[in-house]
This record gives sequence, structure tokens and C-alpha cells, in this order.
Amino acid sequence: MRTLICGSLAFDSIMVFQDHFKHHILPDKIHMLNVSFLVPEMRREFGGCAGNIAYNLKLLGGAPLIMATVGDDFGVYAERLDKLAISREHIRHVAGTYTAQAFITTDLDDNQITAFHPGAMNYAHENDVREVQDIRLGIVAPDGRDGMLRHVRGFHEAGVPCVFDPGQGMPLFSGEELLECVHKSRYVILNDYEAELLQSRTGESLAALARHVEALIVTRGAEGSVIHAGGRQIDIPAVRPDAILDPTGCGDAYRSGILYGIARGLDWETAGQLASVMGSIKIEHRGGQNHRPSREDIASRLKTAFGKTL
Repeated sequence: MRTLICGSLAFDSIMVFQDHFKHHILPDKIHMLNVSFLVPEMRREFGGCAGNIAYNLKLLGGAPLIMATVGDDFGVYAERLDKLAISREHIRHVAGTYTAQAFITTDLDDNQITAFHPGAMNYAHENDVREVQDIRLGIVAPDGRDGMLRHVRGFHEAGVPCVFDPGQGMPLFSGEELLECVHKSRYVILNDYEAELLQSRTGESLAALARHVEALIVTRGAEGSVIHAGGRQIDIPAVRPDAILDPTGCGDAYRSGILYGIARGLDWETAGQLASVMGSIKIEHRGGQNHRPSREDIASRLKTAFGKTL
């Protein structure tokens, strides 16, 4: 089953400041802040929610299609997707723009200062999911605001079940718009903070929101996740990783397991367990797309953790 993944493609420039921000930011001078941090360590990662989800779904043996908008600097990312055999058919180049990118500076206390440039992502609404043939499942991940709304409506009009994954884009929407997206989606996935925010913005409880969809999934980091489906609450434990190096992209890895489970008709418990395994594998590596387990490695982890076969 081909899965259309709507969301961002981005570059993440990650820099490490070998000191503490608090030593250089004076509390009584924040009204006239002018600081510079020397960052001798820097790495550039391939990222974006759509890129990360597609990468992980490909590891599982799924068939991801990315729908996104990118800028003039996308060439090196395009080469990577070609090497991974991930189609670029529905990735639109917007001339005169940069591909979305985040500039993240981290200090020795793991505090972060991030600047995010959306660039071509602001043109996501120029894509139309209804033009894509032969898809049976989709996900609307964080992207340009108007694009996310259009994609949810497009999937609904085309009769294609989709996962609504508002993520960090949630503050861009009114309560009415969020309710519309929930009602027009088959599945919803959020982290625990986003779940609280969704309830606050819509005025509906999680139980009420779950009644509008086939499944509402809430991730809780090291505490695992909860899947609300069919009037049941299915608790999925987190899988203990061998090491904790970088949480960047763990949520996207988790989502790939859910998408794979839906596409393959797995029961919700097994889909959630597979998703948990994918998140655990990812956190053991830096960056969103540097882990390279084989499908056999993933199957072995699933068998060890939950006694299930892939």
C-alpha cells in the first residue's frame, strides 16, 4: 500500500556551544541582548517530518511517497532520496526560495536556542493530494498552515483515510479548524503536550475527540504511548534503548510504525509495539536519519521486546 506523506523536508544545522548560555546572558540586560556564541562543533542533518517518516517507513519495507515543497538548495537532499529509492514525484520545487531549515544551538546543559526558516514550506498549499493516483493511506504532518488544511480536506474529498499529525503546527490553527481536521481524518496522533493543547483549543475531552476517529494515539516519551481505539485504551510500553543519544526524530520514527501497521492491517497493539521499537532504535543515534537497521534487525527487536513477529 503506497502511503502519501505530506509534511516538511528540511535541513537541520546543529551546533554545540561548549559552555552555558546562563554565563553569557545577563538577566538585567535582556532588553538589550547582543550575544555571540562560538560553536566549534557543527553538523548538518537531513530532516523535516515528511523526510524522517518516509525514511523510517522505507526501513520497514513500506512504500512512502513524499509530498512537500522545497527550495533552490535541495539538490543534496534530492540525491539522498534517490539513493534511498524514495520517489520525488510529488516534491515541488519553488524557485527563489530556500528549503526549510532549522539552526539549533545547544549548550552543555542541553538548553537550546533555535531559529527556524520555513522557506518553501510556506507554499505547501500549492500541492494537491487529489492529484496523486493509487494511494490508500496518507498522513498530514507539520507543514505550511494552509497546506495542512488543504491536505486534510483533499484526503477527505478523495475518500483516502489519513492520519492528522498537527505537531508543532498546532498553534497555527483555531479550535474550529482543529475540530474540522479531526472530523475529516481517520486517525489522529499527538504527543502528551499536544493532546492537552488540542483539548484546550477545541473544548472537547480526549475521550470525546477519540469518538470522532478510528484511533487517537498519544505518545508520552519514555512512558510509552496510549492508543484510544474502539472504545478501548491500549497502553503501549516504551522499549528500553541500548543508549540515549538524541531524541530528534523519535516521534517521526514512531509514526512510521503506526503507518506500517495500518497499511498491513496489524491490530492496534502490535502496530503500537512496532512504533515503540522504531522510536527506540532512533534514539540510539544522532540526527533523524542516521540509524540503519535492516528489516531483520527491526523484527528481532520486536520479537525480543514483545514476542511478536514482523
